[in-house]
Amino acid sequence: MFITAFKTTGLAICEIFILGLLGYLLLKRKMLSAEGLNSISKIVMDVTLPLFIFSQFVKQFSFAQYPNWWVLPFFSIVLTAMGFAVGNFFTCSLKSTDEKMQFLSLIGFQNSGYLPLPLVAALLPAEEASRMYIYIFLFLVGFNLLIWSIGVHMLAYHKGKKLELASFFSAPVVATLAGLLFVLFRWQGSIPGFILRPLKITGDCTLPLAIFVVGASLAQISFKKNLDMRSISLALLAKLIILPLVVLIILYYARLPHLIGLLLMIQASVPPATSLSVILSHYKKQDYIVNQSIFLGHIVGIVTIPVFLSLFYYLVKP
Repeated sequence: MFITAFKTTGLAICEIFILGLLGYLLLKRKMLSAEGLNSISKIVMDVTLPLFIFSQFVKQFSFAQYPNWWVLPFFSIVLTAMGFAVGNFFTCSLKSTDEKMQFLSLIGFQNSGYLPLPLVAALLPAEEASRMYIYIFLFLVGFNLLIWSIGVHMLAYHKGKKLELASFFSAPVVATLAGLLFVLFRWQGSIPGFILRPLKITGDCTLPLAIFVVGASLAQISFKKNLDMRSISLALLAKLIILPLVVLIILYYARLPHLIGLLLMIQASVPPATSLSVILSHYKKQDYIVNQSIFLGHIVGIVTIPVFLSLFYYLVKP
């Protein structure tokens, strides 16, 4: 059973790796410029992903079918808090506040959308994948609220900096709220098919483009300065081994619905969010370990993700 699960999850990760490698090589060979990648990233974040979220909600979601939908944003917040708690055990050796904040951000904020979406598409049959997409979008409500508020505050930290209200409402969050409102007031039936179909087709571009963007983004990461291998190793140990192990133990005893358990296992296992690098660059903050940890985390994750997902399938029965 473990070998079968490992083979299935391993092949899914390989499919994602190949697509990400394509983006990585195109940028490294300068067939894609940094400006071009930024444009594609904006299209994914502000156009295709919101449309994907909205079209999935109006076609697949109902409050009767998902009565406990609010639990998933809550689980997202809990998982981030667990990441901070695990990371806090390793921060005693870090000297500056900026280093500590970057270290904690790497453990608390994972690649929660761009990797789980295509991973789910590769792992699950179509019907279960559609349901899991809804779970991921609801999970992302909590995650996006945290990373674009508290996450930004942590990485751009300085005395007197305040949280910005606008950062709570990224395009994916707005799309999720809009989808929930359309379903709540039963407006989805009033959307003509000739409008909804192009929205869905555009949104369906999200899965390959998202991994393409991750791969190309990793190609931009610089290794010019000496690596702080001790801090990076501790960050990856905490993020890719200790945190998913803690979550696996909890799931073994909690016996949550299988798909929700799988979602939490995926979210706990994936590498640090590439958005952390974007935030650092935007605020022109010194990078101590973030970019290198993100890059190496995605490489190490090729092995650790199948291991933990296989353990989940083996230990946590439907």
